[in-house]
Amino acid sequence: MPRELVAIESKKPVLREYEEKPLDEDEVRIKTEFSSPKHGTELYVYRGTSPFQDKEFSPAWRMFLPREGATPLSPRPLGNMSVGTVVEVGRKVSRFKVGDKVYGHLPIRETRTIRERGKGKSILGMGSRERQIHILPKTMSPQEAVCLDPAHFALSAVRDANVRIGTKVAIFGLGAIGLMAVQMVKLSGPELVFASDPLSNRRNLAKKYGADQLFNPAKCDVGFEMKKATGKKGVDVAIEISGSDAALHDAIRSVHYSGLVVTASFYHGRANALRLGEEWHLNRITLRSSMPVWGNPSRDYPMWDDRRLEDTVFNLMRDKKLTADGMITPIYPFEKSAEAYEFINEHPDQCIKLGITYQSRS
Repeated sequence: MPRELVAIESKKPVLREYEEKPLDEDEVRIKTEFSSPKHGTELYVYRGTSPFQDKEFSPAWRMFLPREGATPLSPRPLGNMSVGTVVEVGRKVSRFKVGDKVYGHLPIRETRTIRERGKGKSILGMGSRERQIHILPKTMSPQEAVCLDPAHFALSAVRDANVRIGTKVAIFGLGAIGLMAVQMVKLSGPELVFASDPLSNRRNLAKKYGADQLFNPAKCDVGFEMKKATGKKGVDVAIEISGSDAALHDAIRSVHYSGLVVTASFYHGRANALRLGEEWHLNRITLRSSMPVWGNPSRDYPMWDDRRLEDTVFNLMRDKKLTADGMITPIYPFEKSAEAYEFINEHPDQCIKLGITYQSRS
């Protein structure tokens, strides 16, 4: 029987068997070949530290409200995006044929059966999202395909940052989203791109992608160093993508008077390192949240909706204006995917974006 990776409780991933039902006339069955999780949002849910654990977000109130009892974590599918090959189609399916290579927002699972077009519950259980698969171009690798999701978030943040020719930009946090943001910012014609992350492998990759100066927040006062590098003025905009409140404070300190800080992070817990009585208070900083999911339209909606954002990052990746080269690390076989989740949770310093490969069992 095929298997899937699920969390049966907080920090407890397991491979379990499941049974595939007969295919309906409008369904497509996919054999998975490569998968990747979402390191920020998904890991908070995996750890049981997400605000969705004991609260619910009310669309009517646009607020988190108390939930009657905590949401049980188990069993919850794990994974964010996958690439595979169509192995069976229903008789009414028109968009796909057997042998097509496809990608989509699909969990870590040996096979997946979905309707040709349809909506379903998000993998994280936080609202619905379109469960649609797309043909993978021959020019796009599976590693690039699973990076389309972080590229989507990065594009939303870069657009909210209003990066233009001559802009001085700082990017805090060089995970997959941050590294995509570095590349997109460079495409926008900035005068200067700073990047900050405590991990040398991420800083090295950001340098390869075009960042002009790199900073290690574990070794220096990043906000001060960025001010010093700009003649005490500061950058025009900082994009914070680490999820760290300490990095958010550094970002606030890095921008000039009345500067802009854009956040694309899913923060959790209390922000003990964020001191709003200091630069935030005296420098009249603008803080802008960028979150293009869960029913939040772009600030440029309706001209920029989710489909346009997705099409844009797809075209950039297809045309090799964006790359995932060096970004997918570590890579584990599916047989060890539970160990892989434990590893990235316990050793985030050794990861950028996890990849899972599949091989047929004899």
